Amino acid sequence: MSAPISASTDASASSASPPEHVLVVGTGRDFPARLRAALPGTRTTVMCQLDYLDKVQEPGANARIVGVRGDAPDEEWIALAAAAHAVDPFTRIGTFGERDQGRYAVVAEALGLPAHSPQTVTLVHDKAAMRVRLAERGVDTTASARVDDLAALRAFVRSVGGPCVVKPVSSSGSAGVTKVSGGSELTEAFELAAGSYMGLSSAGVLVEEFLTGPQFSVEAFSEGGEHVMIAVTRKYSDPATFVELGHVSPADVPADTRAGIEAYVAAVLDAVGIEFGPSHTEVVLTPAGPRVIETHVRMGGDMIPTLALEATGVDIDDCAARQTLGEKVLPGIRARLAEGSGQGCSAIWFASVTAPGTLEEVVGLEEARALPGVTEVEPTARPGTQVGALASSESRVAYARALAPTEGEAVRAAKAAATALEFRLRVRTPDIETV
Repeated sequence: MSAPISASTDASASSASPPEHVLVVGTGRDFPARLRAALPGTRTTVMCQLDYLDKVQEPGANARIVGVRGDAPDEEWIALAAAAHAVDPFTRIGTFGERDQGRYAVVAEALGLPAHSPQTVTLVHDKAAMRVRLAERGVDTTASARVDDLAALRAFVRSVGGPCVVKPVSSSGSAGVTKVSGGSELTEAFELAAGSYMGLSSAGVLVEEFLTGPQFSVEAFSEGGEHVMIAVTRKYSDPATFVELGHVSPADVPADTRAGIEAYVAAVLDAVGIEFGPSHTEVVLTPAGPRVIETHVRMGGDMIPTLALEATGVDIDDCAARQTLGEKVLPGIRARLAEGSGQGCSAIWFASVTAPGTLEEVVGLEEARALPGVTEVEPTARPGTQVGALASSESRVAYARALAPTEGEAVRAAKAAATALEFRLRVRTPDIETV
């Protein structure tokens, strides 16, 4: 872990300021602790869904935890936040994950705290609305449509005349995504995309033309409407399910190609109104240039911030915590990038199984960890977990990370470690009726 990027305010000014009290919407992962450590005297209140209370880390270290039903209306979230604010005022608000970002935006607006606007959060989460906005601004003309039924889906696929992608309007982890060309597969694809995933209720079905070309994600940080691109990461996805298989940062692309991707992503961020904080944007480099898959007002998943830290020396998580507390972080990010303090190319590769069953044991962890260039190998599924074929990012059962001088070497090392693992499953023998 690199040293924290220095704040623009000096220690004496910070110590003279009133103590901060940050409302963290969502479980916040380790960010409540990061906030308290970044500025001594800071207090945190966590507000999250009741179903995720057990995921709040160090609950007793917070000033309070407010649990709300996941299906409660926005007005209830606002009322409960306002009640806490009335007796112990919040100075700032933050959110550090996908879930409940919409609640964060409306609560912030009601309490008068600086945050992403509800419109920006809607545009980021509603992929159909994002497509409309980008087309209106002339940023991206990918053909797409929100479809309410199977007939509308069939009509769109016929009009495009080629492969299309059917996916939930609002989801994550590549859940519910299917590539289709037509015929009977459309029925299953529509039903899959219309389902609910990872605690997110269905917001409808989106269909869009299939984009061909290598895939990348761009980790950016914004401040005052200005964007700095930290890392361009190459993404490897399963061709059938679109679930990410691995990532490597930085991507080995020509300087002009990288510049084109970065300029395009900046235009996407401007179009949806992102003015501050980390963002994670996924793009396809098509023959016609970069085209967006989706963007997020959060750090990337799959340990991408760790890859970016090792590749560039910029700690995105640390910057997010410090900016939430009011620090200016872009000057420090630029300085770190100019230093070229990365350790090389950093890669991650995921392992999965092809047959359903109950995971009993992961074999070969120590041998995989000892392979050249490998920095970490960890299972993500515990013994006793029901596992199966790759359907979303939640289906993956282990990962391996590696560092190397080049992109190819890093990917090969991480992939070799992940594929060296063996997974022993307990499979139920089907009952066979005898005569």
